[in-house]
Amino acid sequence: MPQQTSRRTSVTLTTPSASYEIVIAAGLLNTLEMRLKKLTSGKLSKIFVVTSPEIWGLWSKTVLSSFKESPTVLFLPPGERHKRMASVESLAQQLAESGADRDSLLLALGGGVIGDITGFLAAIYMRGIRYVQLPTTLLAQVDSALGGKTGVNLLAGKNLIGSFHHPLAVLADTNTLATLPPAELRAGLQESIKSGVIYDAKLFRFMEQNSDAILSGDAAALTRVVTASVRVKADVVSKDERESGLRMILNFGHTLGHAIEAATGYKKLLHGEAVGWGSIAATYVSLHRGTVTQKEADRIISTILMYGPLPRFTAKAEKLVALTYSDKKTRSGKRAFVLAKGIGATEIAFDVTDEELLIAANEMLTLMKSQTA
Repeated sequence: MPQQTSRRTSVTLTTPSASYEIVIAAGLLNTLEMRLKKLTSGKLSKIFVVTSPEIWGLWSKTVLSSFKESPTVLFLPPGERHKRMASVESLAQQLAESGADRDSLLLALGGGVIGDITGFLAAIYMRGIRYVQLPTTLLAQVDSALGGKTGVNLLAGKNLIGSFHHPLAVLADTNTLATLPPAELRAGLQESIKSGVIYDAKLFRFMEQNSDAILSGDAAALTRVVTASVRVKADVVSKDERESGLRMILNFGHTLGHAIEAATGYKKLLHGEAVGWGSIAATYVSLHRGTVTQKEADRIISTILMYGPLPRFTAKAEKLVALTYSDKKTRSGKRAFVLAKGIGATEIAFDVTDEELLIAANEMLTLMKSQTA
């Protein structure tokens, strides 16, 4: 797909501790140094790019062409299994050996794993330095790069170590979406479906009715999805920075989604794919609780599957339910579970039982087995 140029869209995310722009446009990486100088009022010390070899192979020429003096590049292998403290320590050691100081700037060039690790590294190196998110996957552009959540996984669960540390800005270059493998694009779109289900019925309806254009990579359609998804997250985070209430709704589908990732060793499914299955299970719980009608549940599930195929995996429902207790959203031993309330609204329940989850997980697994591989 050829690189595109498009109008610049900007969404401002404002919280008590930070305010910054999320810029969505094609060609942002071509003018990166100029944009960074504006963000830092011209005070650029050493710049470090944290990325994977694969992403750097695709975008190094574009990024480097905008700099008079090349930044230092630090590499991290791709994949969720590298989202660990050992990776953070290795990167921090490299920063120290390269002379990084409090005025240094980190650039997170990549998907969700790169963004989460770089943000966490920026939060703890010398007790906090600046960073900018340069998300290259759809999932990162619509979700993980926004809102200041950073962190890494433990064997016991996902994102159990982390910090809130906001970037100076998020620069989402939509040209990078053209290089995504189809599975990565589809996985990212599951997060956008989630945004529609929980907050924006208009976005959900657009995705429901325009799947062909969106899945074909149509620039206008994708930009509309990215922009609407960003607005949802920015609005929610602006109202609840530290996930004390409203921000929990962004975890629709994630309770069982994270359990699926853990049960499969973070190797079988992309994050968005696990969220897709988790969202189906959450829809079943919502249906049985009467917060969605059968028609609404059918629409949600059929739209999720429309943006598949979601990979099959092997796990017992009992194991998935047990793993939900390792979720970081558990409060005082009570599991926070996000229910769909129609399409475009949600409610948070702390009384969803193991039995309810077990029934929904089994229904989800039965549906999975019925799908064409």
